[in-house]
Amino acid sequence: MSIIMVTGLPGTGKSTFAAALAEAINAAHLNTDVIRNALGKRGQYDDDSKIAVYHALLGQAATCLTNGQTVVIDGTFFQQSFRESFRRLAADARTSISWIEICADEALVRTRVSQQRAYTEANFDVYLSIKAQYEPLTIAHLKLRSDRLHIDDMVVRAKAYLNTYV
Repeated sequence: MSIIMVTGLPGTGKSTFAAALAEAINAAHLNTDVIRNALGKRGQYDDDSKIAVYHALLGQAATCLTNGQTVVIDGTFFQQSFRESFRRLAADARTSISWIEICADEALVRTRVSQQRAYTEANFDVYLSIKAQYEPLTIAHLKLRSDRLHIDDMVVRAKAYLNTYV
């Protein structure tokens, strides 16, 4: 049982990667956009809505850990304060936490976020807003570029990284 955090800006390919990784390692996959929809907060990116989404995400992650499941958690985690809650959860659950950051070229992101996607409506303005507020990861993490690697290669690299650090 462990926590695998998949972070990065909107449109970088986090959700596609996180879903593929979760399937490959037989883990639960939790996604902020899915939770935002379930809470009736689609399109709401104000601070209170973000806090509500991350709070619900934290509760679902805790349930997965209680049930002995490894969990892949997928969201921007653009600020340290959001990341810290999950670090504390891992410490309280006495389990490891690993971080994987997904990046992509801004031109590709612009194309991706202009297309309709299942659970998110984050557009280029949302991308730019979160990019302006993004606090870089200062802890050990794997950085993968979805604009340069095939999804299968990303999963292989992530699995190798996780075997090293989990």
